[in-house]
Amino acid sequence: MSARPDGFRADSLVDLVGRTPLLRLRGVTADLPPKVRVWAKLEGFNPGGSIKDRPALRMLQEGLRTGNLRQGKVIIDSTSGNTGIALAMLGAALGFPVEMVVPSNASIERRQIIQAFGAKLIESDPLEGSDGAIRLCREIIADDRDRYFKPDQYFNEANPLAHYETTGPEIWEQTCGRVTHFLAGIGTSGTIMGTGRFLKEQNSAIRIMAIEPDDAFHGLEGLKHMASSIVPGIYHEGELDDKIPTPTDEAYDMVYRLGREEGLLVGQSSGAACWAALKLARTLDEGEIVIVFPDFGDKYLSTNLWQGWGEMPRPADLPQR
Repeated sequence: MSARPDGFRADSLVDLVGRTPLLRLRGVTADLPPKVRVWAKLEGFNPGGSIKDRPALRMLQEGLRTGNLRQGKVIIDSTSGNTGIALAMLGAALGFPVEMVVPSNASIERRQIIQAFGAKLIESDPLEGSDGAIRLCREIIADDRDRYFKPDQYFNEANPLAHYETTGPEIWEQTCGRVTHFLAGIGTSGTIMGTGRFLKEQNSAIRIMAIEPDDAFHGLEGLKHMASSIVPGIYHEGELDDKIPTPTDEAYDMVYRLGREEGLLVGQSSGAACWAALKLARTLDEGEIVIVFPDFGDKYLSTNLWQGWGEMPRPADLPQR
């Protein structure tokens, strides 16, 4: 299934955002009932390497439209990494300086990519996670409000709107309207909120299900355990049909399986999404499940996800299914 027309050509970097492919998973789903299929939306194909390109672009466009973002302003926000990359990339393309507040334990790859786009990196307390980055960002802005434009991804309705306008329509078209379940991890919650709203408008029977860590102390970078976190203003739990708590170890194991069985190198949140989808799929007799793989895994090779991987069994030594 092609996401872009043959011979696609872009006049601007922003034209490359979105229209990502939808891939049917066949290896990790081999033991599912024949009428249950799982599809992964591969958001790593965005120019900044993640799904965060979509809301980042939409929030900047809205800032330009309202005049809140104008020459002389500095783009600033808090991020666990991918939104920072997207804003740094788009800021460079649009001619704006960027400062990003990032937990110092975010992967070194993501921190380096942000800086490679010319953005200033401000590190927050690693023990406070994304909530600590939010608080530090607020303190910086309070000292010089006129200097900054904050997209404010956790409270900006342009975030879910980006997915309502792009991600949802793409999935509907790519599945020919056959999608029965949509699953996505919750960080800012923009993906699940915006995409879910669009899909529900097309068919109210579609189940919208959020994936979150099963514990406050988790290793799923980019995802929020809502009960123990600052809840984003754009998050409305009443719009969800269900939530699937996902354990860190199982999500990591799924990352390794996706590499061996699907040829996909993905990150922790993608592993969580796939684990949750398979858990759901085993309860169904038929269905078209769509999940989001927010990015690829090259930005996590220095993290705990892969530390000690060299001492792990080689694929040939692993038990066969």
